[in-house]
Amino acid sequence: MLQGLRRPHWLVLPALLLFSLSSLAADGSEDIAFISMSIGLLGGLALFLFGMETMSDALKRVAGTKVKNLLGKLTTNRFSGMLSGAGLTAVIQSSSVTTVLVVGFISAGLMSLPQAVGVIMGANIGTTMTAQIIAFKVTKAALGMIGIGFMMFFASKKESIQHYGNMIFGLGLIFLGMNLMSDAMAPLRSYEPFINLMTQMDNALLAILIAALFTALVQSSSATTGIVIVMAAQGFIPLETGIALSMGANIGTCVTAILAAIGKGREALQTSTVHVLFNVIGVIIWLPLISYLGQGSIAISPTHPELDGIERLAAEIPRQIANANTLFNVLNTAIMLPFAGVFVWAVRKLIPPTPTNKNAATPITPQYINDDFLATPDIALEQTQLEVARLGRRVCRMLSQLPPLAPNAKTPTQLAQVRATFKDIEAIEEEVDQLHVAILIHLGKLRRGPLSAEQSTRQITLVGMTDHLENIADLVIHGLLPLSNKALNDQLTVSVTMRQTLDTIQDMVNSLLLDCVNGIRRNEPELARRAVEAKQELYTLLDAVLAHQALHLSDDQPNRLRVFRYEMEWAHILKNIYAMTDRIAKMQLDKG
Repeated sequence: MLQGLRRPHWLVLPALLLFSLSSLAADGSEDIAFISMSIGLLGGLALFLFGMETMSDALKRVAGTKVKNLLGKLTTNRFSGMLSGAGLTAVIQSSSVTTVLVVGFISAGLMSLPQAVGVIMGANIGTTMTAQIIAFKVTKAALGMIGIGFMMFFASKKESIQHYGNMIFGLGLIFLGMNLMSDAMAPLRSYEPFINLMTQMDNALLAILIAALFTALVQSSSATTGIVIVMAAQGFIPLETGIALSMGANIGTCVTAILAAIGKGREALQTSTVHVLFNVIGVIIWLPLISYLGQGSIAISPTHPELDGIERLAAEIPRQIANANTLFNVLNTAIMLPFAGVFVWAVRKLIPPTPTNKNAATPITPQYINDDFLATPDIALEQTQLEVARLGRRVCRMLSQLPPLAPNAKTPTQLAQVRATFKDIEAIEEEVDQLHVAILIHLGKLRRGPLSAEQSTRQITLVGMTDHLENIADLVIHGLLPLSNKALNDQLTVSVTMRQTLDTIQDMVNSLLLDCVNGIRRNEPELARRAVEAKQELYTLLDAVLAHQALHLSDDQPNRLRVFRYEMEWAHILKNIYAMTDRIAKMQLDKG
């Protein structure tokens, strides 16, 4: 629950508010207790922001892999991408998180830039849900929600119930923080210096700038809009100013996507640029039309003719600002979604892809894992599993490319080809080592955050699979390859019967390992079952090797003892590789 306290930059706005209130107090007025008001305001703000983070974190954990599945299935075209972005953001209540996930998927090659445009546009619609919830004025239920959420979290042993409890707890903190802020600001209704200060907010450009800066600091447009609604509920800001502030929040939230793209590929930077362009162009379109946007929100919002003056404004404007925020984002998306292709063209012109030198050797880097996914452990684990499978495919390639023991290479050309194959296998093994380190580091980072029992088990399983695959690569590079190289240099020959048996074992072990790796990649544990069921068949072949050796150990052939030792060691290493494969298979079956 305390994860939301990780952002020290949230203290910047409270400091600014304290400075503003102390400046007002310096005017000489003794009518208002500024110290108690500041404590109430800052305490309420802290609860509000902490509640936002707690609720968002719980929602992300409840969503789990549904996040990835939703984006994967519903981004076939720009319209379905928009719907998936809106739905996903409405669930996890953070357009920043959605955009960061999209940047991560782009970096991992799981989504193209044209697919991402629709998702980004839809995310702006989904994030308006928080403002709608806040504007419904259910803040009186705050303490009840906190109590219910607390009991669900601590009384239930089911992690899903705990997450839902955390979600309700966070929402209750949001409402409690709003109550505290509202009560703290109430005396300012009649305080002339503050009223004069708020009149300066009538400048729409200034309001947009202030909201953009604050949103960039807290990295949540929902938090900014929520605070705007709290101020509107006290009658401090008019409707058009509230709309301008919510517009600025849309621009400020782009900072998160920009930060997420730093250090990533060009497509990730292009994605964040699409987000910036979409939000900035939307504000430019509607800035001169704020009054019309206000009229539209008034037309679809409830009225309270039974109230007068500031009480009526306080009752009506929060709902109007929330509706204007939704209207602004829906209309923006409707206007610009048909031009998604233009956005893609524009950002590719602004940020062209980096030219690649095909002849330059570059170290292998992870393709699927990304630190941006760490905040959503289920997605991080799914992506890590794909990276483990990528490592596994390279291990399979090492084993499949390995020449047989004592390869039949006599001419200089044949010998050169075999030795070139050895070099290729060594190069692949270096890639395996690099991926192995990257995967373990990523899984270590994931372990630092809170994981459910199921997620923790899966993380441990992925660590085990990664280590077993790397051990298989070591057996190939430090065991089988040197043996094959020695036999090649010594020009040893293996009998036809033994050649067929050893080749059959090698092909079988390679095939079983490939089944396991494909099971990891496709998330189909049943593919690994063959590796477990093939144990008796494989051991029968190994026994045949031993029986053949016992029968022919006394044969009068040149280098018979050396050949015997190589053959037995080759069979023993293949047996060890199968043992590692069998462990990987059982891990998958246990997980399944």
